[in-house]
Amino acid sequence: MTESKKNSNLIAIITMCFIFAMISFVTNMGAPFGNVWGQQFPFAKAWGNLMNFAAYLFMGIPAGKMLIKYGYKKTALIALIVGIIGLVLQYLSSIVGDSITVFVYENYEISGWVNGVKETTTQDINVTLNLFIYLIGAFICGFCVCMLNTVVNPMLNILGGGGNRGNQYIQIGGTLNSLTATLTPLLAGLLVGEVTKDTSMSDVSPLLFIGIGVFAISYFIIRSVNIPEPNLGKEQLKYEKSPLAFRHCLLGVIAIFFYVGIEIGIPMELNFYITDFTKGSAAIGGILAASYWIMMLVGRASSSALSGKISTRTQLTFVSSLAIILLLIGIFMPESSTFNVSAEETINGVKQSVEKPIPIKCIFIAACGLCTSIMWGGIFNLSVEGLGKYTEAASGIFMTLVVGGGIMPLIQDSIATSTGYINSYWLVIAMLAYILFYALIGSKNVNKDIPVD
Repeated sequence: MTESKKNSNLIAIITMCFIFAMISFVTNMGAPFGNVWGQQFPFAKAWGNLMNFAAYLFMGIPAGKMLIKYGYKKTALIALIVGIIGLVLQYLSSIVGDSITVFVYENYEISGWVNGVKETTTQDINVTLNLFIYLIGAFICGFCVCMLNTVVNPMLNILGGGGNRGNQYIQIGGTLNSLTATLTPLLAGLLVGEVTKDTSMSDVSPLLFIGIGVFAISYFIIRSVNIPEPNLGKEQLKYEKSPLAFRHCLLGVIAIFFYVGIEIGIPMELNFYITDFTKGSAAIGGILAASYWIMMLVGRASSSALSGKISTRTQLTFVSSLAIILLLIGIFMPESSTFNVSAEETINGVKQSVEKPIPIKCIFIAACGLCTSIMWGGIFNLSVEGLGKYTEAASGIFMTLVVGGGIMPLIQDSIATSTGYINSYWLVIAMLAYILFYALIGSKNVNKDIPVD
């Protein structure tokens, strides 16, 4: 490889990692923004996140086709423009439509903790136009991050030459992805402080401006760099099969559906569990859920250093096994085994510092972030190995199945409502068992007879 080609590849790798980081920065706006909207519309706290993931269902396969027709560079540029539009719409929701009622949600039940007692009230809620503007913006941003995900995963794999090195590059990008996943709620918290009835989207608008600015800068950077296009202009090639004709790809698509459900479901139910266990201390629940994402950051950073030496299959086998063990400990450890955490609580109108007992089992559940950290890159790397000309189409199918991040946590929460928060983790164990099966058996390419050139 010539020196100029090496430099070009390095710029492309850095650019793809930078985009990888922005994916989580935009995606993770859903949770803090949900807290803001939840003050006015309690039923809509998760709607922005749902709209973001729902976009993958509609855009995944078209994004794969865009890669084939337009290539990586043009698809990324289109995605960034779409992202800017989505962020602008979310900003507009802070300044227009708040006085226009679309419909009235009658007798909505609102539950909350007052002086350690859970109380439920009902009220009529005027649902205004600005909520719908925000949701449309979140949906459009979902299109953006879906297209960007479709670009960066196969591109980093290709730039790394596939195999362990390809997985290593994906893990490096994933490390930056986890870093910005932590920064988004942190910045939102600094901007908002304490969420009250007066908190609005205008309070978090600087986050939107950061996103718009970074997307605009990324657009001009990508326009100026050379990005390899291994299959651009090869539309004349015959695609005799679907990527799903490869068993390891088909089983990998199912694995990614479960994985995203695992990644979202573990911290979500942990947050709900601790909030209820402490009788309404959302702050403690949020801290423990955040520790899960910090563990993901640590795990991805470690994997990026090890992936060039340890095979992807070995890593995926180890972490899926370890995650099952950690959750089994979390399920069977007695709830009575606790440690104390200091928290502020308003009692009779006065803020006081109190000691809250937290089950030790929560630490084992949060530690699963170390394990889930490498699963995305590992599953993707194994699933597209040996696909050749089918890689881009496979990436599009992968993005469609990211909708599992909306569906499986919904099922898990339904189980939690019926049988308890901790029992809901049996569903997660079942999904982890499938990923372990995929690592050991399902990831082997048994269709090497299918032409991929």
